[in-house]
Amino acid sequence: MNVYGEGDIVFEIGVVVPKGKEKQEDGDNNCIEVLVNEFMKVGLIVERIVGLQNEYIKLAAKNDVLGRAAAALQMRKRTHIGVDLLFVLEEIEAFVHQPDGSLFSWSERYHCYNHIMYGIANTSMSAVILKSDNGEVHWEVGESILRKLESLKIVKDVFPLHDERTRKKLLKTWALNWGDCSAQPINEICSYYGTKIATYFTFLGMYTRWMLFPAAFGLTVQLVDFGSMQLWVLPIFFISVISWAVLFFQFWRRKNAAILDRWQMNCSAGVDPYNFSDKEWSSFQPQSEVMKKLESSRAGEKEAFQREEWLGCLKRLRNDSIIISSIICLQLPLELAYAHLYEILGSDLLKFSLTAVYLFVIRYFTKVSGKISVKFVKREYNKNIEYRADSLVYKVFALYFMQTYIGIFYHALLHRNFMTLRQVLIQRLIVSEVLENLMVNSLPYLRYSFKKYRAIRKNKRKHERGLSPGKGRSISRVEKEYLKPAYSPSIGEELEDGLFDDFLELSLQFGMVMMFACAFPLGFVFATLNNLTEIRTDALKLLAVLRRPTPRETTTIGAWLNIFQFLLVMSICTNSALLVWLYDQEGKWKISPGLVAIIAMEHILLFIKFGFSRMVPEEPAWVKAKRMKNATQAQDICSKQLLKSISSQKIA
Repeated sequence: MNVYGEGDIVFEIGVVVPKGKEKQEDGDNNCIEVLVNEFMKVGLIVERIVGLQNEYIKLAAKNDVLGRAAAALQMRKRTHIGVDLLFVLEEIEAFVHQPDGSLFSWSERYHCYNHIMYGIANTSMSAVILKSDNGEVHWEVGESILRKLESLKIVKDVFPLHDERTRKKLLKTWALNWGDCSAQPINEICSYYGTKIATYFTFLGMYTRWMLFPAAFGLTVQLVDFGSMQLWVLPIFFISVISWAVLFFQFWRRKNAAILDRWQMNCSAGVDPYNFSDKEWSSFQPQSEVMKKLESSRAGEKEAFQREEWLGCLKRLRNDSIIISSIICLQLPLELAYAHLYEILGSDLLKFSLTAVYLFVIRYFTKVSGKISVKFVKREYNKNIEYRADSLVYKVFALYFMQTYIGIFYHALLHRNFMTLRQVLIQRLIVSEVLENLMVNSLPYLRYSFKKYRAIRKNKRKHERGLSPGKGRSISRVEKEYLKPAYSPSIGEELEDGLFDDFLELSLQFGMVMMFACAFPLGFVFATLNNLTEIRTDALKLLAVLRRPTPRETTTIGAWLNIFQFLLVMSICTNSALLVWLYDQEGKWKISPGLVAIIAMEHILLFIKFGFSRMVPEEPAWVKAKRMKNATQAQDICSKQLLKSISSQKIA
């Protein structure tokens, strides 16, 4: 039942509570009834739905309710003069609306909802005794009722809800739009999911479109016989691919600056200060011992911060050393054993089967290693959750880098067998990406289908026993959303969202096709086809298979850009070595004009890489001009207000 009876209300938050005995109690102190009444008192719109297994409380809010929460949070919003100022509900017209016409973005609304829901506390002079299925609940003075019920497992979950109208629209214009494979409604994605997910799909779309050039060039190199010019083709292809990658990353930075301006975000914004829970904020604060020292003197303050800074550096160094040692001692022998077995096997079918088994085993091994890395990262001193996530990204990528490339390096370095190397690359590109897509997209759907089937079957058995009324009751949409898996990574759920796995897959693919471009130019074609499919499958996964993710704000792709840059430098070195081995047929490793030319080309490409990084501006001129204009306008307005204030004080 919609309490307010408004047809255009969009319910965005779901609260899961048990049904049954708790609902049968009609007392005023029933904890679920009190919770619902408190939600309504603070202005939230409430709808209650009884599902097959639980009861669901859907919440919505009008702009004035969210506006008061935004003001209480001291949330900054973009104004029409281009300056971010503290939100004031009375001056609502001064603030810029979102591209979809709403006052607040999804991320801002989500944090306002959290502030409202978790801010409901006992304001009476004494504790309130509430009734529950398991006995009495003592709601203490100043205690949040929602946190209290969560701690007692009475509230099972609080999660974002899909807006069905927007979801269906995105399904049509995005996930199922195969007419233009790289086209995406980025503004709508940003409004619905937040800037972090929108930034990923912007990067994926641009990367896929730019991939068309090396894919066409690689297909030509692979299929066309250039005769006497064949020896020159691979070096030219190598130089072109490296130049392409350098330009791509520079133009991505320009596009990133442009979309941040479009999404009304400050390029230097860094991390959204409202993106953390109270528990996360408390974990970022200095320890109690440090706080005591801060109160003593300014000298003590400096000493305490220095101690924390260097202690954090030592902890990171210790953790990195442990990860590197484990890679060398544990993972390296496994990788070399796989590469050796692959080399001595004669049957292609056995090689293909060995690769499939190896990828499955190493995936489990890396997942366990990633969970260990999470425990290490938790003990590091990081500024906020994004720094912790970046630290985890670097550590886990090192594991996957070893797992993905050491076997390929083995074939290239020791055996110098280009035919075997190409077979390994084909199997890795096909098997690993197909396996990854099956694991990422199929398993969540199977888990959701099994949960839904079990819920319906359990309710049917209860009805047959006369324990549950309502024969033929269909499962509600909100219950379907609750049963869906969350958008989370394979490791470190508290540190990163599901984009971890998506970016990891993309970076490993980039390294595969770039570092061995001269050995297998056709790899760019496989990567392009995979990415065209990836855009739609990832969109379908988000819209139809998973819950609506918790919004997270960001201004860049973070640590992944550094990883892509590292792979680019590695590709210059590996492809130069591949050309040396390719043209040194006698295997004598003697210095000749050809080898000298290749070494010189490597240095030139490194110069091109760092030279283009300085030649191509990272920010478009129009974005910089707009920012300067807004800053000038803001300065003029502040100057006029200050002069007016001084004049009024002088007259008085």
